[in-house]
Amino acid sequence: MTERYDAVVVGSGPNGLAAAVTLARAGCSVVVLEAEQRAGGGTRSEELTLPGFVHDVCSAMHPLAVASPFFAAQPLAEHGLAWRHPDAPAAHPMPDGSAVVLERSLEATAASLGRDAPAWRRLAGPLVDHWDEISASILGPLIRVPRHPIALARFGLRALWPATMLARHTFDTDRARALFAGLAAHAILDLRAPMTASFGLTFIATAHTVGWPMAVGGSQRIADALVSYLRSLGGEVVVGSPVDSLADLHPARTVLFDLTPRQLVAIAGDRLDNRYRRRLEGFRYGPGAFKIDYALDGPVPWRAGEVARAGSVHVGGTLEEIAAAEADVARGGHPERPFVICTQPSLFDETRAPAGRHTFWAYSHVPNGSTVDMTAAMETQIERFAPGFRDRILERHVMAPAAIEAHNRNYVGGDIAGGSHGGLQLLARPVLSTHPYAVPLRDQPAYLCSSSTPPGAGVHGMCGWWAAQAALKDLRGQPGAGARPGSLEPGPA
Repeated sequence: MTERYDAVVVGSGPNGLAAAVTLARAGCSVVVLEAEQRAGGGTRSEELTLPGFVHDVCSAMHPLAVASPFFAAQPLAEHGLAWRHPDAPAAHPMPDGSAVVLERSLEATAASLGRDAPAWRRLAGPLVDHWDEISASILGPLIRVPRHPIALARFGLRALWPATMLARHTFDTDRARALFAGLAAHAILDLRAPMTASFGLTFIATAHTVGWPMAVGGSQRIADALVSYLRSLGGEVVVGSPVDSLADLHPARTVLFDLTPRQLVAIAGDRLDNRYRRRLEGFRYGPGAFKIDYALDGPVPWRAGEVARAGSVHVGGTLEEIAAAEADVARGGHPERPFVICTQPSLFDETRAPAGRHTFWAYSHVPNGSTVDMTAAMETQIERFAPGFRDRILERHVMAPAAIEAHNRNYVGGDIAGGSHGGLQLLARPVLSTHPYAVPLRDQPAYLCSSSTPPGAGVHGMCGWWAAQAALKDLRGQPGAGARPGSLEPGPA
């Protein structure tokens, strides 16, 4: 630990690796410290059930990765990363035995919605037409002068609505309303809350523009490609290297933390500005996740056959049922009929399971830190739309919130989003500031680069990219590789 680096990054999730790659591309010497024995954070894959069955431990489908300006700028295909698109991004089984499919094509999706076809076109059309401008605004700090104010305003006027209100105001049919509710429920919030519509709008836009692909071989391939590229740039990744205090850090001119506020306070509390520390201590974590990975002896027997065309499946029924389930979780309850987000990667990626067998990924929202076993409730809900599902199960691997947090310290109480996106925390991540990445650490420049900063949760790397840009501004003018003129990368288009 005698070597001095330009930057040390704590945590090797997608944002930590994005920060490290960005700094290394600018000529900085960088080392990434990872507590676990494998890099990746929320993009790890493991054989959780039976030999030969590859399961994504957390993230599985990656619309924001292929929408991300950071990922678009990296030569990750040269380092083993390949994307596979399912036939359709998502499907939503309905209680009557039918299903509504979210297609890559806006027109194909609209055509399946009957009398709500014109409403879908009116809602989705402007998102698709102006997605490049919208994404440039929402994949970064929201408290800044927008580069494309008109496009952002078009998005924002609807995004401010509660998801339930926008769905009922926009659509007449249960099918269209349910489809929107399933997309919006990725917010992990009560769908009656303001701004929950923004999540549904974002997922509609990505489905119709960049799609919802998976990484061939598992999400671990994303992290592996980033690590490989970082090392090709001269960067280092040290696994099995937990950081419990600032004394554990390698000497460096600056430090970036791919951690949530709770870990940052635990590591650096006495050297943080007191006011900033109090604000971090007030940071709110959201509901947790209860996740089950399955090894199956065949595909899920969906009652509606078209569901097998989709990579992701939203299991929850009608808008009213989904909204009730998410409201129950927000109140601290455990729904009898939970909203279950599923993926079925082995239908489209033959590397995930032995021939003729399949992997299946499912999770539901629960109160933060919940100890309630949701297995029966989740499987009953899936059986409702796929009779005979339980008969296909060879093995299951269950992760309650405590197990999820044990696997990744950033998932406090099972919160996989790095903190609630409710209320002001959609903007104030982790504090309300025009410089949200800067950490007022005494004696050393420091930055927070996790999903607890803008633009929040998702495998997009933009939290790390933005934090690295802030760090580079400090490193310029100092001795060392990071001071070279002209080394800064351009901002996202």
